[in-house]
Amino acid sequence: MSEEFRNGGRAVVETLAAHGVDTIFGIPGTHNLEFYRHLPEFGIRAITPRHEQGAGYGADGYFLLSGKPGVVITTSGPGLTNVITAAATAYAESRPMLILSPGVPTGLERADIGMLHETKDSSGALSHLLVSSQRTRTAEGAAQAVAEAFALFASSRPGPVHIEVPLNVLEGAWNGSVPSPLRARRPELDSRVVAQAAAAVRGASRPFIVAGGGARRATAEVKAFAELIDAPVATTANGKGIVAEDHSLSLGSNVRFPSVQTESAAADVLIVLGSELADSDLWGGLIGDQSSNGVRTEGSAQVVIRCDIDPDQLGKNLGGDILACADAAEFLTALMSELEPGTRSVTSAGSGGSTTAHGSGGAVTSAKETGAARVTAIRDSWGADFDFGSIGSRVTRLVAQGAGGDVVIAGDSSQVTYDGTVHALHAGTPDQLLYMPGFATLGYGIPAAIGAKVADASRPVVCVLGDGAAMFSIQELMTAAELGLGIPFVIVDNGGYAEIEAQMVDRDMEPFAVRLDRPDFAKLGESMGGAGVRIAESELTERLPNTVAEALGRTVPTVIHIMAGS
Repeated sequence: MSEEFRNGGRAVVETLAAHGVDTIFGIPGTHNLEFYRHLPEFGIRAITPRHEQGAGYGADGYFLLSGKPGVVITTSGPGLTNVITAAATAYAESRPMLILSPGVPTGLERADIGMLHETKDSSGALSHLLVSSQRTRTAEGAAQAVAEAFALFASSRPGPVHIEVPLNVLEGAWNGSVPSPLRARRPELDSRVVAQAAAAVRGASRPFIVAGGGARRATAEVKAFAELIDAPVATTANGKGIVAEDHSLSLGSNVRFPSVQTESAAADVLIVLGSELADSDLWGGLIGDQSSNGVRTEGSAQVVIRCDIDPDQLGKNLGGDILACADAAEFLTALMSELEPGTRSVTSAGSGGSTTAHGSGGAVTSAKETGAARVTAIRDSWGADFDFGSIGSRVTRLVAQGAGGDVVIAGDSSQVTYDGTVHALHAGTPDQLLYMPGFATLGYGIPAAIGAKVADASRPVVCVLGDGAAMFSIQELMTAAELGLGIPFVIVDNGGYAEIEAQMVDRDMEPFAVRLDRPDFAKLGESMGGAGVRIAESELTERLPNTVAEALGRTVPTVIHIMAGS
């Protein structure tokens, strides 16, 4: 290595490598080349999308499959502003993302001299949208900021962090060393809270569990806890698959269903793990025994136990009686240790076969309805809650039939996703749905699928989205072709923004600006180096599973264009 290039760019990249980073997403630009100079030396792969927003969504999909924070490198000015929507999505969904960008040289902040890509205050703007945004002053400071970002991801509620490195620092000398990875400092679990939770659960006759994205790393613990107390588990969309959805105690990612919300209100003990109980999941409904959002029903005897690593989440949208500021896995492990003495087993049978659950201190007896029986009754009532015959639901089931039970499906803010895949996909693990219900951004699905496939080439990854969402990031088909990724992109074409059109009709408006011309998506896929197939809706059952299976066997992407209503 030439000492000439022992600069700020190397300080950052070498620190990334020390934290296990092997892939970044971004587009090289005039001002960020000193980041890119050092990537090959440290074996860090650079994925180049066709738009920085695609870099952010790709990094998010990469995280959801790999478990490692996605890293994005942008250039200054428009490169950084292009990624803001993706970064704001990561904030809304509580997912780690590290964004690195150059900035104006020190001393030229807010100078407004017409410098290339000059921005008034990039770091200041992003500090209001993300977990944090820091403008560093030295190469040593930039390296330290990277180490601190990774410590934050491991210690607290994750989210996006931006680090801005001034051009003179990025290109200037670095005389320091790589900072050692910092120890994660999670909140210390309060043993008194654990004891209170154990006492409440011990006396429960109708417990109920809601698990959100904050419990994604606690799959084994949530399953064991549910079995221990014989409680049904419903998840949010971000928690989908925390408990395998064929398990006899699983209600799937269906907290929006009225039947599930009714059961949550009837519970004598409600345990909420890693969720703010957001309306984006509940669709105007309520979890728990409350008369209106956040207001407990007068005289309610329900005990609400909430666990979240972020203390500010513990009271959102439903007041709690027992509050555990802790990592979900740590809390459940301690709680189960407290409950284990004196437990006895009961057998509960349901749709997933028979499992052994444990009642604690008389919490479950043979005279009481088992958790699995409660789940079966709720599932039997779902016909009134959701249309499982919708085109989104049918496409999801047929995609899974063709791809296999471990399929990863990237969705979008499309009807086929939120009125289909979220509920129709039977997930066995919490990495099978790539989605962003909170920020509900269009254009996520295609680049997220690419990021997921980059993270794990062995998994079958399929993207299912609508024509409106596809047009937000259709250029990334070229990225998939360039990388040789055999991803089926299933585009369900309903002629534009059909849901918004329906909302206009509901408001007695004539549909306006929502019926859109679309390209021939199959031919577009072919023109970008992939394959293209057109399937009429009437042919779905016959053709879609085999078409998906064939597409997964290719080394180029396949666009499968489904004409709704045909």
